[in-house]
Amino acid sequence: MHIWVDADACPRVIKDILFRAAERHKVSLTLVANQPMMHPPSRYIRAIRVSAGFDVADNEIVKRLQTGDLVITADIPLAAEVVAKGGHALNPRGESYTKENVRERLNMRDFMETLRASGVDTGGPASLGARDRQAFGNALDAFLAKRLSR
Repeated sequence: MHIWVDADACPRVIKDILFRAAERHKVSLTLVANQPMMHPPSRYIRAIRVSAGFDVADNEIVKRLQTGDLVITADIPLAAEVVAKGGHALNPRGESYTKENVRERLNMRDFMETLRASGVDTGGPASLGARDRQAFGNALDAFLAKRLSR
């Protein structure tokens, strides 16, 4: 199992949680971004820099993804591709994307995008708070405990 991080938009505090988890569980983690990514020296953590462009990092993750891998992303279209390919997706707020919910979330995202395109101010996501960080840490720990105990 491998953890892939859609790192361009991933909050620093979430990356820090991921770095600690990779070390603690001895699981490989790769940050994928179109800019240089700083990370602690570790045999389990690395970064891949891709060229700039729409969905370049997402496409690289999907290309390298193996069945059972975990992807950390808030990008719902990427999450849908991950789930379709047999991977697992978790957003920085600790919510899992599954076969059962990813299509609904994708439809809602598209609906909101249509509203914004027509001039409706839909606001943005709330800032990431302490409760979100805790939810992410708990979801990640539960996922890793389940997957790594097999």
